[in-house]
Amino acid sequence: MSRKNILQLGKTEFHWGERTYIMGIINVSPESFSGDGISNIEQAVAQGCSFVEEGADILDVGGESTRPGSSPVSPEEEIRRVLPVIEHLKDKVSVPISIDSYKYEVARRALIAGANIVNDQWGLKTEPKLAELAAENNAPIILMSNQRDRGGYDAVVGRDTADYEDVIKVVITSLRKSVALAKRAGVPKKNIIIDPGIGFGKTWQQDIEIIRRLKELKELGYPILVGTSRKSLIKMVLNLPVHQRIEGTAATVAISIANGADIVRVHDVKQMARVCKMTDAIVRGIKTV
Repeated sequence: MSRKNILQLGKTEFHWGERTYIMGIINVSPESFSGDGISNIEQAVAQGCSFVEEGADILDVGGESTRPGSSPVSPEEEIRRVLPVIEHLKDKVSVPISIDSYKYEVARRALIAGANIVNDQWGLKTEPKLAELAAENNAPIILMSNQRDRGGYDAVVGRDTADYEDVIKVVITSLRKSVALAKRAGVPKKNIIIDPGIGFGKTWQQDIEIIRRLKELKELGYPILVGTSRKSLIKMVLNLPVHQRIEGTAATVAISIANGADIVRVHDVKQMARVCKMTDAIVRGIKTV
């Protein structure tokens, strides 16, 4: 494989296209929609260590809920939540740590504390300086296509209800703009990862369409991260509460991989690692014992 298809972070190498990589979610936000928010530092660190043992390739630490309609927390509170977890995890795990934040100061402090990746749910829309921060630190940046700034959240039904003529065109246009901002700030191509933003300003039907048409994002030429874990598209199809959405998540993970996903962001690492391994064996022809 060409070196241009490899991202190296410390001792970890990501060989895009060879297998699916797993991002384990560490929520240190009590408001988390998935019910897995942790406020105890030791528990969060223990969860991170368990995730690595179960197959996580990246740990994504976030201190603010991203569920539709949730209230933002201050940068100071977010820093208070995430920094101790990152500081403890960096000495206990060998995999890279990403900071799930769109706030410059939170990301800056997290990188100093030991994070390696910036995961920006707004794709530089709200804070373009994150691209400069990533470039200065030679840190990969995940750029999400987020349409919540265009409206579409309905507080009555409790979900996004945005209406677009062609959601994939909207996502691709959004990602092109984000990538251009990142490259203009000096982020090299090898450090850019894209995310279509499942559940962020799209209806559940549009989320399903994105998964079905995910291959169209390959034209952008960047590794694709998909985060469907426990989200409302599963609720709408299966009519199940958050803690019963593991099979639905597994289906979305498998189809996402078949349609081009390089990274899947999940809550249930052990189970989804098995789904990824089985799907890779079928889709990528990986031989395993």
